[in-house]
Amino acid sequence: MKRVFVDTFYWIALVDTRDAWHQTARSMSLTLDNFQLVTSDSVLTEFVNYFSGYGPNTRRQVAIRAHRMLATGEIEIPAQTRAQFLAGLALYEARPDKNYSLTDCISMQMMRELGIFEILTHDHHFAQEGFVPILRNG
Repeated sequence: MKRVFVDTFYWIALVDTRDAWHQTARSMSLTLDNFQLVTSDSVLTEFVNYFSGYGPNTRRQVAIRAHRMLATGEIEIPAQTRAQFLAGLALYEARPDKNYSLTDCISMQMMRELGIFEILTHDHHFAQEGFVPILRNG
């Protein structure tokens, strides 16, 4: 089964009905049966943080979703190590001309480590590093 990394961009678009990419993410989610989805603790942290100001009900629903993602085994979420954090921080420092977030840098380094080159995102930063974003609008 082909592995594809899942960025925060996709998780947010999938959940947030107000997101401009919501319909695209929902449509894409129907085509992912033949893929093993992989994400990271950092991505989940960023995903949950995004909804922190959305009120108690949304916070509860997002927390439940994060727990399910961690518990079901349907999504591969390797435990993040200190070495992976430091590798991401090193990439962050090595790209002062870019607007990469630390989470993106950790994801990029983890993807390289895992041999994954396709990512569910529309974030052009991944393309700048040679990865293939596979979330397309329209």
